[in-house]
Amino acid sequence: MTDMAGASEPVPNAAVPAADQPAVPQPEAPAVDDPWLPAWLVSRPLTAGWVWTGFWAALIVADDVFDFAGWFWYVMVGMAALPTVLATIALLQATPRRHLTRRKDSVLGHFFVRFLALTAAFLVWGVSVVMSASISTTVQSLVGTSEREVTALGFNLMLAAVPLVVSLLWLAFIIRCAWFLRRLRGWKQDPAPERIPKKFLRRRPRLRRVVVGLAHPGLLLVAGVGTSILALSLGAAELTLNVLT
Repeated sequence: MTDMAGASEPVPNAAVPAADQPAVPQPEAPAVDDPWLPAWLVSRPLTAGWVWTGFWAALIVADDVFDFAGWFWYVMVGMAALPTVLATIALLQATPRRHLTRRKDSVLGHFFVRFLALTAAFLVWGVSVVMSASISTTVQSLVGTSEREVTALGFNLMLAAVPLVVSLLWLAFIIRCAWFLRRLRGWKQDPAPERIPKKFLRRRPRLRRVVVGLAHPGLLLVAGVGTSILALSLGAAELTLNVLT
């Protein structure tokens, strides 16, 4: 006869189901020192960003006077804003939107910003309507009633407007990024640790300090907006004239 008491005893060699096993905490990866970053850059990243932007701005002004770089002028315009733009993209890409919703603006500030946005949109729409009518009249007076010539000139004007439109959109993008940077990290070179997402470059403190320091709203506005204005007033206008001629 089978012993019922013995049958109820646990089997010592039975395997414990995986779901019942306690989770073993994984050891955290060690921090990376990033020795390739200079000590002066880690200690004063914002100052280094201002020096970088000023250096390329001086070269841009010198090239405008002496014309020694030629087409390399476009590279200098891009290099002036490159560090702060890359740092801004890296920081904002790693920041979830809910991280900013905890610091809510006042009701007045919220509606005032929307009021300015709607006003600017209306002004842009009005200018576009007036310019469309003016361009249509000009095209008709230049090429007459030939449908093919009107279409060709219209496409040329549309192609010529692309650099101007891209420059304006880039300007709006930079201003919007600077707005979020102001809410995220403020204007200090070393923002409070709780403002920045904890997971952002957590194991690379030196690189984190450099990126956060370069992603500064003031530096981004000066370098990015300055680049946009230069591209809009010189490069985009020159490209537009080349397309039209």
